[in-house]
Amino acid sequence: MTLRGATRLREELKRLKTVDRPTVIKAIAEARSHGDLSENAEYHAAREQQSFIEGRILDIENRLSNAEIIDVTKLPANGRVVFGATVELEDQSGGVSVRYQLVGDDEADIKQGLLSVSSPIARALIGKSEGDVVDVTTPGGTRSYEIVSVRYV
Repeated sequence: MTLRGATRLREELKRLKTVDRPTVIKAIAEARSHGDLSENAEYHAAREQQSFIEGRILDIENRLSNAEIIDVTKLPANGRVVFGATVELEDQSGGVSVRYQLVGDDEADIKQGLLSVSSPIARALIGKSEGDVVDVTTPGGTRSYEIVSVRYV
């Protein structure tokens, strides 16, 4: 997991514990005050929300305790594609440039340019250097990309 991914998870964990959990506890107390719990939809909704929050807290704590956190800025800058590197690629067939950071599966978000290290493109890029041309087999067919730059930010 990258340092940024771990920071984001820690922030979510803090929010869940300091904001969301107390809010749902208040909602449960309020719903209880309305009387009969067996037919109280507000109570059941609040309990379901509490269950989700507690599950998410456990999931995040487990991920953080088992994660190996890598600070990308401390990686040796030798121009090779490694976990955490930001890679600029140029599609050989269309000349379109794209930029991805290779991150763990939990952090991946293609819309933000965060590419899972286990994706076909990332697996093809790992170990390659600037200037290399990489052929990537995707569901849409084989595509060729040139590695324009590799950064560690």
